[in-house]
Amino acid sequence: MAGPAGNGNHHDVIVVGARCAGAPTAMLLARLGHRVLLVDRATFPSDTISTHLIHPPGLAALDRWGLLERVVATGCPPVDTYLFDLGPFAIVGSPAGDGFDASYAPRRSVLDKILVDAAAEAGAEVREGFTVEELLSDGPAVTGIKGHSKDGGTAVDHARVTVGADGLHSSVAKATGAARYAEKPKINAYYYTYWSGLPLHGRFEAYDRGDCAFAAWPTNEDRTMVITGWPMRDFEAKRGDVEGNYHATLARAPAFAERIARATQAERFVGTAIPNYFRKPYGPGWVLVGDAGYLKDPITAQGIQDAFRDAERCAHALDAVLAGRQSFDEAMRATQEARDAQVTSMYEFTAQFATMEPPPPEMRQLLLAVSQSPSASDEFVRVTAGVTPPEEFFGHMQERMSHHQTPDAA
Repeated sequence: MAGPAGNGNHHDVIVVGARCAGAPTAMLLARLGHRVLLVDRATFPSDTISTHLIHPPGLAALDRWGLLERVVATGCPPVDTYLFDLGPFAIVGSPAGDGFDASYAPRRSVLDKILVDAAAEAGAEVREGFTVEELLSDGPAVTGIKGHSKDGGTAVDHARVTVGADGLHSSVAKATGAARYAEKPKINAYYYTYWSGLPLHGRFEAYDRGDCAFAAWPTNEDRTMVITGWPMRDFEAKRGDVEGNYHATLARAPAFAERIARATQAERFVGTAIPNYFRKPYGPGWVLVGDAGYLKDPITAQGIQDAFRDAERCAHALDAVLAGRQSFDEAMRATQEARDAQVTSMYEFTAQFATMEPPPPEMRQLLLAVSQSPSASDEFVRVTAGVTPPEEFFGHMQERMSHHQTPDAA
């Protein structure tokens, strides 16, 4: 971090990163009357690596903000059925919850543009194509940013709080040395692309074959994302032939492979492997939201709704700080505690779900029982969608099975 710099613009809050965490944070703070600068090195619309599936809790946030209709109007189809094919049996159910009976998977080029525009409409100053070079500081406290636009023009901006919403490789987290905790190593490597001519008729489909997995869901422009996953131990052996290994994974579900054979690949392959961590999300003059503060394997596609809820917590906390109702440390400590309380069980469930190992006999028995019960199948799907806490569902199921009840027994 650099020392204080003279001149420059003064804001209440600077938000670095204008996608699913940053744009809503800026929008909500601007709606509350605060002076907000939102910057991103990207210009919009633009794509980014993402599963881009929004389960009902995320849709509820978009609805609260008055933006859900804009997303639906892009022609992104609803996803009202989730299928988990485990080989010998399958679990099929509805993700319905939070007042919504379906999910949506808008492309990030579509969603992020809507969010950035909403921040600007709320009164935030939006600066696209702007790269942050360094954070400014006065002693231990962050006081703003210095950066440059694509044409090379430099700018210095000051604020009471600088928010890092800049993802996995957050420059704000790096500059402030934000401490990590509860870390887990990368679990799987993922490769995905998009297909035309592969209708899913409102279904999310996932196939687990023990040593590999894949999933598919519909998005904008009649395209379908199909993503494959392999354990990290197999990554080096498979990365040399991504396309061949991608299709070999799909071939583990022959009926699906036949559908792919009739479809057309519409885009290039994209690969990623995601670490799992929490970061302490605040310090003197700085805050982290979204993936910058907390990240997990994408197999349960929780990232967007987590970012939305994190943005709401952050905006409400900073409003209390800026209005003098709470001290910065008090407000941000409460937001960290609330975040961790809300997401820790899903963090652990996701890591377990992502591990491509045969389930223990008791878990296999439980999942088989779930597959035979429509109501239990719906509840399992709501767990994967982040609607029902994992511990609540599995606690109920284990209790029923210990009493030799079927899942649908009263």
